[in-house]
Amino acid sequence: MRALSAPGPRNLITDIAGLRVGNSHDEKLRSGVTVLLCDGPMNAALDIRGGGTGTREASALEVGGVVQQVHGLVLSGGSAFGLDAATGVQSWLRAKGQGFMIGEACVPIVPQAILFDLLNGGDKDWGKRPPYQELGFAACGNAAAEFSLGAAGAGYGATTFNLKGGLGSASVVTPGGITVAALAAVNAAGSLTMGDTPYFWAAPFESGAEFGGRGSPATTPPGALAPAFKGSPGESTTLVIVATDASLDRAMLKRLAIMAQSGLARAVYPVHTPLDGDIVFAVSTDEKPAPDPVRGLAELGVHGANATARAIARAVYEASGFSGEPNGLPAYKDRHTGAGR
Repeated sequence: MRALSAPGPRNLITDIAGLRVGNSHDEKLRSGVTVLLCDGPMNAALDIRGGGTGTREASALEVGGVVQQVHGLVLSGGSAFGLDAATGVQSWLRAKGQGFMIGEACVPIVPQAILFDLLNGGDKDWGKRPPYQELGFAACGNAAAEFSLGAAGAGYGATTFNLKGGLGSASVVTPGGITVAALAAVNAAGSLTMGDTPYFWAAPFESGAEFGGRGSPATTPPGALAPAFKGSPGESTTLVIVATDASLDRAMLKRLAIMAQSGLARAVYPVHTPLDGDIVFAVSTDEKPAPDPVRGLAELGVHGANATARAIARAVYEASGFSGEPNGLPAYKDRHTGAGR
């Protein structure tokens, strides 16, 4: 019998030593920023599958790039306006002396991806400039091993087809002692549940009762497979960071990101549509030995995909709705409290 894997002690991406997550949001704006920081630089890569992405420094993560490591990653609301969040993160890191050194110049490398939350009812009349640079700076100051899920950070103003979106995370420790974990900001065009039922598409991959423990229904609910989408092109995105403490170079991280995209397909229906800007970043802290480049990497990819599916489901399960708005999208727990298994 093969040894089993299990979640880390927090069931968060910060189960990987050295990683910290910071959130900040503006209630009036109904938007926010999430930042992933590390005690040192991280190896990184990315894989893009959505048809309407918004990124900053994405080209720095391409295989063959001169800069091999990053100093932070940013997920943000605000659509293209939110790309200013990385400037705040760069300012914070530069003040700490963390960055790519070019002579005496310190340049933090901070890739970013954004989601669209401009039509969620928040007050977007921000005046001379959008507030995302300040939100990014504040998120760095809040970075810690413990952080909030659900309506927090980049997930604060997020929505899905039928439920409030949010921020989620999950981790797994392999039998060999390597930790793989995911962080997800879920603003998908599709649905995370089987129609209007309380059952998550990701149920087969759930660990314990991390998103309710309802399992799967005996049969697929009628109409659950009919395609249904939120909004118009460019209004939806699921952003994911999958991380590991195994030593992986950029080519291996690219494969990890590609495999982790399977986690989106297990949790969101439909996914990778022209309406979405889906992106998976992959990072390594280089703390553990490198796995076998074929079978070992393949196994890490399986765990990364499973952690991604779980993080996405947790984002919606933990989300709360906007107070004082009875006509807005409901939160999962508000809609399904007391629902039978």
